[in-house]
Amino acid sequence: QVQVVESGGGSVRTGGSLKLSCAASGYIFRCGMGWYRQAPGKEIELVSFTQTEGPTNYADSVKGRFTISQDNAKNTVYLQMNNLETEDTAVYYCAANVGEGTCTSFKTYWGQGTQVTVSS
Repeated sequence: QVQVVESGGGSVRTGGSLKLSCAASGYIFRCGMGWYRQAPGKEIELVSFTQTEGPTNYADSVKGRFTISQDNAKNTVYLQMNNLETEDTAVYYCAANVGEGTCTSFKTYWGQGTQVTVSS
């Protein structure tokens, strides 16, 4: 059973910073982990995703402000968010792509989400 747990959300003023953490537990053949977000009334969108064998991607709206990093030994991924804007307000979800001995095919597991609120 794979579990994905996020932490680190909260409320900040514009220009502030937050760091989100996401840990995946259980037997993991990790193919990638990353972050998505959903703002009120909007569709879920990719924020940043790092693949075990592949590139790291960022949404254009967060490039230069957000940085994804990972601790492979802990199956944990972090999202450092700097210079936050009101448009960054959303529920942030962590996703973990888990394969079965290979990443040719994988299943995506989601966390429960953590709220990030940025006010002016």
